[in-house]
Amino acid sequence: MITGRCLCGAARYESSGPGLFSIVCHCRDCQRASGSGGVPVLGVPRGSFTSIGPIKQVRTQGGSGHPAVRNVCIECGSLLFGTPESAPDLVTIYAGTLNDCSVFAPDAALFVSQRPPWAALALPLVEHQRMPPADQ
Repeated sequence: MITGRCLCGAARYESSGPGLFSIVCHCRDCQRASGSGGVPVLGVPRGSFTSIGPIKQVRTQGGSGHPAVRNVCIECGSLLFGTPESAPDLVTIYAGTLNDCSVFAPDAALFVSQRPPWAALALPLVEHQRMPPADQ
């Protein structure tokens, strides 16, 4: 079981999994939303995911050019998970909100062409300049 919560504990989520991918996204949209050089996300099937608590959806145009929907706790403002309109069967969990962070093991970085020089990770990741094609 994959579980997590916001900073204040008012909003929680869980997924029976499986984890579909673990990546770090460096698109400018993720940078601005997180206030960091990129967002580590764990993808899970939407059908396995549930959330409870005071959650607000924030919509922007994502780095892929498609709408990005971020779910944040109304109480503390923590970014919890994404429900991308371009992938309705997917939820992207923000790895920092996981109760057990060891379930996140990134193997790729996206939008590295937009990554700030100070945000490069010392991990052997496959790096994509932009969003890779769906078949990769």
